[in-house]
Amino acid sequence: MFDDLPPDLARLLTLRTWHVMWLTRIDAKIAAVQQREAEQERGRQARLPQPDWVVEFGIGDGHPPVEVHAGHCHAIGTRQRPVSRDEARRLLAAGLRACTHCTPDAALDIPLSRRPALSAAAH
Repeated sequence: MFDDLPPDLARLLTLRTWHVMWLTRIDAKIAAVQQREAEQERGRQARLPQPDWVVEFGIGDGHPPVEVHAGHCHAIGTRQRPVSRDEARRLLAAGLRACTHCTPDAALDIPLSRRPALSAAAH
């Protein structure tokens, strides 16, 4: 057996106190990490599922719809509403602008002839 511990009681008690202090710190850190991970998991479970399609609204009178996005698009503004696949197709076919980043018109198989033409200012 290893006998590398000090022979006197005072130093043994000091080592025990030191180890208890470290175990207390380690236990507190374990508890904090477990609580943080539990909170993150509750947040993941409570998060609403990402919509497949989103319509973005303008800031004008009555907040008219201005653009259709795929649900994962990074360019979606804050004024938005999730829409169904059929409504997204209907809005695009009616001439509402498709986002140029996520191209929902291509993903929804809107024919090129039904897509609105780009204005000369967009070039």
